[in-house]
Amino acid sequence: MAKYLRTSIFMTLLIFSLCTSVWAQNGAVKGKITDEFGLALPGAAIFLTELDNVGTASGVDGNFTILNVPTGRFTIQVTYIGYETITKEIEVVTSLTTEVNLSLKPGVVIGEEVLILGDRLKGQAKALNQQKNNANITNIVAADQIGRFPDANVGDAIKRIPGITMQYDQGEARDIIIRGIAPQLNSVTLNGERIPSAEGDNRRIQMDLIPADMIQTIEVNKAVTPDMDADAIGGSVNLVTRTATNGLRISGTAATGYNFLSEKPIWTGSVILGNRSANGKFGMVFSGSYNNHNFGSDNIEAVWVEDDNVGVILDEFDIRKYEVQRVRRSASLAFDYKINTNNSLFLSTMYNWRDDWENRYRYRVGKLSDAAEDRDITSLGNGRFQTLGRIGRQTKGGINNNRVDNRRLEDQRTSNVTFGGDHLIGNKLKLDWSTTYSRASEERPNERYIRYRESDIEVIMDISNPEKPLVTPVDPNSWRAIGFNEITEENQFTKEEDINSRINFQLPISDKGILKFGLRQRSKSKERDNNFFSYEPVDEDAFGASLGAVPSIDQSDADYLNGNQYQISYFADRDFLGNLDLKNASLFEESDEPGEYVPGNYQADENILGGYIMTDYQISSKLSAVIGVRLEHTNIDYKGFSFDVDNDIVTPTSGEDSYTNVLPGVHLKYDISENTIVKLAWTNTLARPNYFDLVPFAEFSPDDEELVRGNPALQPTKSMNFDLMAENYFKSIGLISAGAFYKDIDDFIYERVIENFNDPVYGSDLEFTTPENGGTAEVYGFEIAFQRQLDFLPGFWKGFGVYFNYTNTQSSTEGVQGREGEDLPLTGTAENMLNASLSYESEKLVLRASLNFTSDYLDELGGEAFDDRFYDKQTFLDINGSYAFKPNWRVFFELNNLTNQPLRYYQGISERTMQEEFYNVRMNLGVKFDLFRGN
Repeated sequence: MAKYLRTSIFMTLLIFSLCTSVWAQNGAVKGKITDEFGLALPGAAIFLTELDNVGTASGVDGNFTILNVPTGRFTIQVTYIGYETITKEIEVVTSLTTEVNLSLKPGVVIGEEVLILGDRLKGQAKALNQQKNNANITNIVAADQIGRFPDANVGDAIKRIPGITMQYDQGEARDIIIRGIAPQLNSVTLNGERIPSAEGDNRRIQMDLIPADMIQTIEVNKAVTPDMDADAIGGSVNLVTRTATNGLRISGTAATGYNFLSEKPIWTGSVILGNRSANGKFGMVFSGSYNNHNFGSDNIEAVWVEDDNVGVILDEFDIRKYEVQRVRRSASLAFDYKINTNNSLFLSTMYNWRDDWENRYRYRVGKLSDAAEDRDITSLGNGRFQTLGRIGRQTKGGINNNRVDNRRLEDQRTSNVTFGGDHLIGNKLKLDWSTTYSRASEERPNERYIRYRESDIEVIMDISNPEKPLVTPVDPNSWRAIGFNEITEENQFTKEEDINSRINFQLPISDKGILKFGLRQRSKSKERDNNFFSYEPVDEDAFGASLGAVPSIDQSDADYLNGNQYQISYFADRDFLGNLDLKNASLFEESDEPGEYVPGNYQADENILGGYIMTDYQISSKLSAVIGVRLEHTNIDYKGFSFDVDNDIVTPTSGEDSYTNVLPGVHLKYDISENTIVKLAWTNTLARPNYFDLVPFAEFSPDDEELVRGNPALQPTKSMNFDLMAENYFKSIGLISAGAFYKDIDDFIYERVIENFNDPVYGSDLEFTTPENGGTAEVYGFEIAFQRQLDFLPGFWKGFGVYFNYTNTQSSTEGVQGREGEDLPLTGTAENMLNASLSYESEKLVLRASLNFTSDYLDELGGEAFDDRFYDKQTFLDINGSYAFKPNWRVFFELNNLTNQPLRYYQGISERTMQEEFYNVRMNLGVKFDLFRGN
């Protein structure tokens, strides 16, 4: 870090000395573009009309700077789709900065009428202007648009963007896939700074951790520029928080709702408070959000095998019932202070805290293939068999205290603090810098399980419809006699801390271009520290040797969403489990189980030093180019453990690695007309392996005969990317676009699964899994988008609006060991992705129906095609609307998941269900207000 700071200071002094002689010759123009309420307008096109090609675009906070402007009188012109064009006469004075703050009025002339923008169209206008004037290929969603979709978290809002697929957890969008690229190969930033991951073994960012109403703008950069972090093979998602307004603003939401599965209420609230001092120097904005949702899911799971005697049958089958309460809290606070015209400072903070309390009741029938191998199986015809299985009934919960409350608690938190500044030195050199501390953690305290299990129970296996497999005991009352198996308690803790610093310089090289260069330091530390204990009752007879002898609860549900044939029956009561005094040695014998947690504990340290140089040059009045190169040097140091089960020996492991990547890039932008542009990009990006994949650990499950090892020899995945996009923007707030993309990927990482593996330490005939680098992969496709208000229609019909986008993605891979010669797609690549919505907006009423579709795709490679896991197709239908009963007050409603879309995986072929989990419909009803008083 010290070396980095010394280098930055040296570069600053060097540039200062080189440029001092010419700074006195010219001036600079600086200012802010806002709407009629003083809210920032990002992406405004700003030009000095007397100087060809001299101009810029406003940033996300509405601010702009034009460097090295000759002295004299000029006309500054600001254009913005959906707003009136404005001009103003200014005078640039030698060695001084001319400050120009302009406010635009909404309104578009359509024929002989003036279209006045409503709230929703203003949001579209902000997004489209920013997208249009960015040098790279991006998709932008503004806060006003987010609020018009029924989306609780950022992930649900992002799924509306072309080329985006979301993987779901408990009914909410969590992991982002961009153009078929897996979540760990994409980056997520907050105001341009990386967000650490709260999960223990990967780099994925949990998008359901951040409420949608905390974000001002979502930027999806599908082609990154050299001044952006390079670890973004699929793309980089930047979440931009709110900035201070030009006057007092108070807005908020209060809502309640209903979940049709849990039959319990939903509570939501949010508030935004912003203001700026009378002299305009000091600004502040606070945002807060709260959501309390009781929900759940109905779930079945299956593992399929091929048996020489019978054919394809089940080896394992689950029915699971989840009861979940999710409380999501979020707060952000930002300050900015304008020292003078040329210097300003800012401080931004954000804190997200999500608690998930969960009880799970799992009915499992295992060892079914063992019975088939022993020929203890009888065909009953039509895909039904009578056989023997091992039935387990497990309750998941937690200790009985005020915090955990007899439920499994997953406590996830992220926080970040950024301090930085923007400076203009001598009207020619622009300098910005920032330092960020961020932290993510996940804690699961006193997580308890109790299981009753019995082998060789007569069961009926029904696979007549492999989409709805079922295994039931011949005797429905057999649950009473199932014997006690185990009680466990574990504590899990994961923490990641990041310290990031950056410094950027911007210097004019002529009246047509600028030179930009800078440095970035990222220091990351991640650790996981878990433990695991098992407990045996000292007097099992007194405790309850069978399930029927302890307090139990029937979790059967005649309306089980997978079908009423799935009746889960009885389990040990969660309150009984939570009240067990496991630490009382007179009641329970405690055993430390290092094999369950030691291999998963680790610490990883990663340091990245990056630098870049690029030029943004206006080649002609229509053609501009961004050309540059980024260099990143990575050092990784990791420590872990392996565990010898037979000899009960823990062995520390360690390793380190370093590598340097040179990543050139070119972005071309051609303006066919004022509102029609073409963008072309050639970029090079990478993705570093997950921390835990690099740790040389060994994790062995004797019960399942499965062995998992890390791979310290993993190399980062690299990609060369080509992108082409043509866009036409409508004056009446709309867009039609079409584009194509191609990615040439080397050293992609996949999970290699080897059956019947012999390990010198853990034995033979194991299922062995390890991450490995594959050979090469290609991802290519096209996307189209259309959105427009149908203002050209007469009367009532002009209130309708259409939003549509479609992405087609193809992929192929080579170099997957054990699967040579097969035409394998890259995992995560959905062929078809579609978003469509139809809206209606009048002066007071807004209605919208939204459809989101993603086709099925390969999620995980198995040892052979039979074992491949696929994420099934999904179709979501949501409806929402609002009515403004007063100018600043609006009531709204939301209906989510009207299709009752399940999360479904299948094994090998689409008819063979591997997992099917339903969540049912949810609704919300509430009020929004937005009170604003400008200075």
